[in-house]
Amino acid sequence: MQVPALKRTKVSSDQILFRKKILGATFVSCIVIALVMGTIHVLELGLNRMTQMRDLAAYDLSELNDHLRAAGEDLYRNQAQEDRAIPKVTYSVDEANALLTEEVWNELDTRILIPAGEYSLGTDDRKADSQNKPAHIVNVAAYEIDKYPVTNAQYARFIAATDYRPPLHWESGKIPLGLKMHPVVLVSWFDARAYAEWAGKRLPSEVEWEKAARGEDARRWPWGNKMDPKRLNTYYHVGSTTDVTTYPQGASPYGVMDMAGNVSEWVEDDFYPYKGSEASESLFKAKVPIIPKDSKERNLKMLDFMETEERYKVMRGGSWKGDPFSTSSYHRNFSWPNFASDFYGFRTVKDVDH
Repeated sequence: MQVPALKRTKVSSDQILFRKKILGATFVSCIVIALVMGTIHVLELGLNRMTQMRDLAAYDLSELNDHLRAAGEDLYRNQAQEDRAIPKVTYSVDEANALLTEEVWNELDTRILIPAGEYSLGTDDRKADSQNKPAHIVNVAAYEIDKYPVTNAQYARFIAATDYRPPLHWESGKIPLGLKMHPVVLVSWFDARAYAEWAGKRLPSEVEWEKAARGEDARRWPWGNKMDPKRLNTYYHVGSTTDVTTYPQGASPYGVMDMAGNVSEWVEDDFYPYKGSEASESLFKAKVPIIPKDSKERNLKMLDFMETEERYKVMRGGSWKGDPFSTSSYHRNFSWPNFASDFYGFRTVKDVDH
């Protein structure tokens, strides 16, 4: 029996074109769906991350405005205080000395000797910010550096002895409850320098600060090359400053404490590029906001910035507010020297007599 041949259906060019359109539309639809799903996934990740950050905050976020203070805001607060001629009320010398026991004073006043020698300042890590590169060799004389950042109690002795203005968050000129052993904050570079001169010391240079933090092996953090949140106060994990003795496991190779997190520390240096830096010169020029003349732009807080010939001052160590990577010991932060904030602090150094 002969099987009849299958009859071939002739497909017109219009049908072919139609099928191509269907296939094309299907392909485009698949791409769009994939993009939409990918976007939703990214948004979900972002939402989860924001939730994690909220959970890390040590206070109710409805109270956020009571805890955040912009860098520089205290410049205006201090001026307003001066304009109102508010009388300075603070500790007497005896009251300041009685804040801590002799044993605790001796511990806080401890300095650690950092030996002289060559040191590799900066980093060549390709992931590091441009202002932190390149690594380069510098010679460092021997010096002694404070074991801890300057605390509120130590700053109170300075205020009592000199009648210097207390930080603005000290109500009635007294240290807030429970913060005697916390690093002093809301201090400008000028405040830090004034304290250092009174104490017979000075602010550290960048290389002195970094060498004391990293040791001789170019480690990224004082304890090593791996971030360990149990060794420092950063990224809103606590939500405020902490007692300077809280993280002994975060000590540097020389035994210097609290050099990562807690407060960003003023150093002596102006913010200039390292020799051989490929960073833009614009990064290092201090900038001021241009206030819009148009009221609508002002209401929308639309600001532009203008470069000046002035220089910022360098800050080191990151803070309780910053992201963990800004606590890298080679990382250079910066600010106007007359600015102060609730995460700005400092420590001092003393030259070694030869």
